[in-house]
Amino acid sequence: MLRNVLGKTFRFLGYTVQYGCIAHCAFEYLGGIVVCSGPSMEPTIQNYDIVFSENLSRHFCCIRKGDIVIVKSPNDPKSNICKRVIGLEGDKVCTSNPSDFLKSHSYVPKGHVWLEGDNLRNSTDSRCYGPVPYGLIRGRICFKIWPLNDFGFLRASPNGHRFLDD
Repeated sequence: MLRNVLGKTFRFLGYTVQYGCIAHCAFEYLGGIVVCSGPSMEPTIQNYDIVFSENLSRHFCCIRKGDIVIVKSPNDPKSNICKRVIGLEGDKVCTSNPSDFLKSHSYVPKGHVWLEGDNLRNSTDSRCYGPVPYGLIRGRICFKIWPLNDFGFLRASPNGHRFLDD
């Protein structure tokens, strides 16, 4: 009887470890569901919208200008942030705030991206902490899941004028 109980217990633990490993790999390498909080991406992503983030793009270096990404925060490595890619390595970007009279520009260094929130007046982004290393990117947001009336692919940046083609 004890052997039967121990056998079932170890079998259950074995399945738990196996499925836990499969779930970990799926969430780490394929993607997952993310709840976004904060006003920095409004109006594209509202507070507490639920989105799907795929993680394959970061592994295959397929991140492009205009993509919305989930990134480990450069200020707090325990938290993630959601921002739009404005510039890739070698791109010229506007580093000043929209309200600044004189505009300043800089080039994104190799291995980095320039990130900004869509709500420029209420976003802590690369204008504050500078270019972000590509290795901090966790995934790319594909589409919005919730609320249902806004289900689908995300709209283009309301700040498209900040994308420089020089």
